[in-house]
Amino acid sequence: MTNNDILIRLRYALDIKNTDMVKIFQLGGMDYTKEEVLNMLIKVYDEEEAPEEYMKCNNKMLEAFLNGFITFKRGPQKPKPGQSEGPLPVSGKESPNNMLLKKVKIALALTSEEMLDILYDGGVSVSKGELGAILRNPSHRNYKECGDRFVRNFLRGLTDKYRN
Repeated sequence: MTNNDILIRLRYALDIKNTDMVKIFQLGGMDYTKEEVLNMLIKVYDEEEAPEEYMKCNNKMLEAFLNGFITFKRGPQKPKPGQSEGPLPVSGKESPNNMLLKKVKIALALTSEEMLDILYDGGVSVSKGELGAILRNPSHRNYKECGDRFVRNFLRGLTDKYRN
């Protein structure tokens, strides 16, 4: 599952408008025009056969989008002493799948129980401990990398919750 697929599915699941997509990227610290965002949202099955205007979304772009999504949904965070004001920093080091789950959980203010319900609705039955391992810091010894199937089912459950 590519980062572009994640953007497409998340946009559909939460019914995010094109203008809001541009604003979310801006809140995350990246300036893209509406046309550039639409080029990221082109459904491509094979990147070699992608149209010329297709724009590939890398991990930093996805993380910036998710950081902007948190700000879009929850409002700007008050800076702590010694911290600069502005978008959240982008590291680009974490798995995009784990990052998606963490940041969507934060943006939508979901509890672990709600996350488990969404996953169950999407067709995955996991324990609270397994979910906790996925949401951990990558440097933690119990960290578990999240697979594409897990994310696809999470986004399917999110679609069921927010669009039906």
